[in-house]
Amino acid sequence: QVQLVESGGGLVQAGGSLRLSCAAPGRIFSVSAMRWFRQAPGRQRELVADISSGGMPNYAGSVKGRFTISRDNAKNTVYLQMNSLKSEDTGVYFCNAFRQIPTISYWGQGTQVTVSS
Repeated sequence: QVQLVESGGGLVQAGGSLRLSCAAPGRIFSVSAMRWFRQAPGRQRELVADISSGGMPNYAGSVKGRFTISRDNAKNTVYLQMNSLKSEDTGVYFCNAFRQIPTISYWGQGTQVTVSS
């Protein structure tokens, strides 16, 4: 069973910052795009940011300019630096390792981010 381990969530005031981390097994991390999703209560899980195995990032429009995704291939870890947080950023954040061919998709357990206004 592949396990992704997330950390870094918490409670922060609006305008503040948090950094999420997600560690994956090396054999998975090196060949996968890494993605961060979030799910707010009563809403569908949405893609926040992703980064290719080669380091190319992409962002959802709602977080562009505020969030930065990065990966440290030596540590098999992906990060999500979240700045200028808003109450609408509140939710459970999930890490996902994804590869299309062959298809693989592994999830972390999620970490809660709560932004108070």
